[in-house]
Amino acid sequence: MNKPGNHFKQKSDSAYFIGMMSGTSLDGVDVVIAAIPTSNNFSLLHAKTYAIPEQLKESLLQLSQERQLNELDHYAELDVQMGHLFASCCQQLLQESGFQAEQICAIGNHGQTLRHYPDGEYPTTLQIGDPNIIVQKTGITTIADFRRRDMAAGGQGAPLVPPFHQAFFKDKSSNNSPSTAKNRVILNIGGIANITYLPLTGQAIQGYDTGPGNGLMDDWCLRHFDCSYDDAGKLASQGSMNQPLLSRMLSDPYFSQSAPKSTGREYFSYDWITSKLDELLDTQSLGIEPPDILATLLELTCQSIVNEIKPLKPQVDEILVCGGGAHNSLLMQRLQELAPGISVNSTEHLGLHPDWVEASAFAWLAHQTLNGLTGNLPSVTGASKEVILGAIWPA
Repeated sequence: MNKPGNHFKQKSDSAYFIGMMSGTSLDGVDVVIAAIPTSNNFSLLHAKTYAIPEQLKESLLQLSQERQLNELDHYAELDVQMGHLFASCCQQLLQESGFQAEQICAIGNHGQTLRHYPDGEYPTTLQIGDPNIIVQKTGITTIADFRRRDMAAGGQGAPLVPPFHQAFFKDKSSNNSPSTAKNRVILNIGGIANITYLPLTGQAIQGYDTGPGNGLMDDWCLRHFDCSYDDAGKLASQGSMNQPLLSRMLSDPYFSQSAPKSTGREYFSYDWITSKLDELLDTQSLGIEPPDILATLLELTCQSIVNEIKPLKPQVDEILVCGGGAHNSLLMQRLQELAPGISVNSTEHLGLHPDWVEASAFAWLAHQTLNGLTGNLPSVTGASKEVILGAIWPA
């Protein structure tokens, strides 16, 4: 899946970084090569998504959502497998782009999340994809394990992309054209949905996970329609939203929890769907067809997102969507219907294709770490202070 490389700013003396992201949707490994001479300059040069082998994808889904026997053994094996996959993806993009490993300052790799428990007595998060293998196979300094330093500072360890959103998507035209300047929300819809609020005023940036994105819909499609996702919402359009089921789902405590907050597919899983169905069937003796449940899950994603955006002050003027959800035309249409008076577009509206925003952010975070610069926003994660994120595996 090749998309055009879009440019914010370009300089001839740029330093080159690779960013990698395999999100909670598990729809592939996004890899970008970016020119980042300074924290406020960024040019996307090359980008591609590489498939995750089906057997590996199934193993990751199972381990991220279900408790298993010999779980530690499975984790250790998958950590190595993902390390080899990430390294191979980097090598392929280098070959296809014509770049040499020696030209790349560092690789920033988020890793594949298997567990994220930020609210327990001992908050923890786990991303796999052994960086030792990546640096050994590519010969490029690798930066990984971005979340845990923020957690050590008292934060949620997520979301980590808002500082990149702030640097490159915040409307900076207010000084010249205050009447047309916009309060923006950057909405990432991967397996989990998260927002970054970029107000024009001096108030702090806000950002957190709103709840499910594509993940619940993808799980339902895999189990009931023998496909990995709902292309453009065509399957959901064949069903009718079930209001009693939607009400059960929206009553989940996560949606009323105050920020900072973050979640994952270990919480919003297929078992979560069936538990809500069981609750409903305990009180109602009616069957709900699979397309109706899919339509309800799409509505859940949209309403849980808009319910978080509408109360924001000053009022939001524009929502820019990235991640796989930007390709679901029914979902995008429903977001616009639920948010009248707010324009809803993809991030391509500002020059960066929605598929490459998160991988670009980890190229940028690698630049921050390598240069001894902080990479988190305490107003977003709840950390006690700004910190340098990640660990460095030198080439």
